[in-house]
Amino acid sequence: MTFKNIENRVSEYYKKNQTITALYWVLKKYKMKTSNLEGFIFRESAKPEFILLTTEGEFNVSQKIRIPQNLFEFQLDLIITLLAHELIHVRQKTIKPFVLDKNEREFQAYYEMNFHTHFPLVPEISDYHKKFFAQRGLDYYNKMGENSELQNKYVNQMKEMKNLIEKLTL
Repeated sequence: MTFKNIENRVSEYYKKNQTITALYWVLKKYKMKTSNLEGFIFRESAKPEFILLTTEGEFNVSQKIRIPQNLFEFQLDLIITLLAHELIHVRQKTIKPFVLDKNEREFQAYYEMNFHTHFPLVPEISDYHKKFFAQRGLDYYNKMGENSELQNKYVNQMKEMKNLIEKLTL
């Protein structure tokens, strides 16, 4: 199935007010389903410059992802990438060893958005978004503490992010 076909199917679901059905269909299509996801809940509509998804729940219990009501009014490749970010958080909070440090959680999730180590079928996003998300990941890396054990753990991924930003800046 081509990406255009996938977009059309999602659009059909969305027009019928079947956003949740569309989400589960996308998760299945991109092999992103997990039993640790309890479900989706809605929040206020997003604006093009700020699309907020959040993962909610205590550690060691199934998580919910809160999504904007108008989620599928935006580019599907970007939405799938944002879902991958949240699904990394689902893993971090439900599969031992838990990732307790917020900076580490965010760094891992932003890394996934560009390098797709857990969800290899996630489509590529625009260079603008790649660069933006890589920079956000580096921001969290820097918050880990200079030369800290945590930073040292991710030095190779940090270099990959910096290389990506440099490549996209040329």
